[in-house]
Amino acid sequence: MAEKLTAVKGMNDILPPDAARWEWFEAKVRALMARYAYANVRTPIVEPTALFVRGLGEVTDIVEKEMYSFVDSMNGDRLTLRPEATAGIVRAMVEHNALYNGPMRVWSAVSLFRHERPQKGRYRQFHQIDVEALGFAGPDVDAEQILMCRALLRDLGIPMEHVRLELNSLGQPGERLAHRAALIAHFEAHADVLDEDAKRRLHSNPLRILDTKNPALQAVVEAAPQLMGFLGEASLAHLSAVRAVLDAAGLAYRINPRLVRGMDYYNLTVFEWITDKLGSQGTVCGGGRYDGLFEQLGGKPTPAVGWGMGVERMLLLLEAVGVSPPERAPDVYAIVPSAELMPTAMATCETLRAEGVSVQMHAGSADGMGSMKSQFKKADGSGARFALIFGQAELAEGCVAVKALRGDKGDLAQAQVLQPLDAVPSWAQGLRSAS
Repeated sequence: MAEKLTAVKGMNDILPPDAARWEWFEAKVRALMARYAYANVRTPIVEPTALFVRGLGEVTDIVEKEMYSFVDSMNGDRLTLRPEATAGIVRAMVEHNALYNGPMRVWSAVSLFRHERPQKGRYRQFHQIDVEALGFAGPDVDAEQILMCRALLRDLGIPMEHVRLELNSLGQPGERLAHRAALIAHFEAHADVLDEDAKRRLHSNPLRILDTKNPALQAVVEAAPQLMGFLGEASLAHLSAVRAVLDAAGLAYRINPRLVRGMDYYNLTVFEWITDKLGSQGTVCGGGRYDGLFEQLGGKPTPAVGWGMGVERMLLLLEAVGVSPPERAPDVYAIVPSAELMPTAMATCETLRAEGVSVQMHAGSADGMGSMKSQFKKADGSGARFALIFGQAELAEGCVAVKALRGDKGDLAQAQVLQPLDAVPSWAQGLRSAS
């Protein structure tokens, strides 16, 4: 026997019935995006490595340690499986001059790849809903996107007491430079307590030290100068305008001056939705403004704001708060007593499906169709509303027997009703209209 192959560690199969939860979640997302007039965009999984080095910053965990990069054996190109979605979307907009006719609101459902230690809610291949508003400079769009997140959480049935919103401003480049100098001076004064990671980042990206998870550094980090004290009038006004919209919408939030996000391209507004239900993997959605990324990737100056939501973490959160997607069941289960009746049964089922009725058919096997009792048991277990019984006597009269399987169908739950085969389309239409 050949050796059994298994999936790559941290890259998971999604099989029924779990896949139905994903489909339900994705349907909620598509409906939300339609309400907010966001158009779908799709970009390649593989991108030039330089895109992420330039876009995310060389001194970031993603670029330094987590990217799946390789050299194309055909032409020597350095390529990377995308570790995040925004850089690829901006690359596509610049390459195709997609904003020539004006700003765009887009969204994407993407697979992302990061080489890190797999754990619950954190995988090497993971999935994300990505939302971007491109070409919009106003704080109103920042606030709109935050409210979109709240709307999706509500649509999914997640009680708001299980999530909280944290908000910050990273200001503009000049303000961050002044803050950067103050941070370096502060951490140099405490060099004796810095770990190796902090020392390496001290002069290249000191802002990332604020995001350390090392308990030994927390006191030093808490005492570090806060960026908010370096923000100018325009940056503070932008944050105030975002807050005014959120306040008017009744959305509670907390200003977190240590919130920095993981990529270098952010400026002004940054935010995260956090839960206490998932342990250390508490961030379920995050994003912010990135007005300089288009220029970094060779485009014209273009304001932009966006967010990403982890699908796996959201599904774990739904489970943790007791939200279960509705179970899907066929409308009809077809019971076929013998193989010679299958052609008529199959043709009738195809007629039903053409009318929009979902039909599950009992599959035959080499050793027969199975007893009527076993077929009825499977029909009931399927959750179908009706069983269609293609019996020999009924078909001889040009009919099929209809039996309601659910208890709310009155007398039909106790008896079978004959339905002429040529009347099946009209019966199907009535079934759909009653759904």
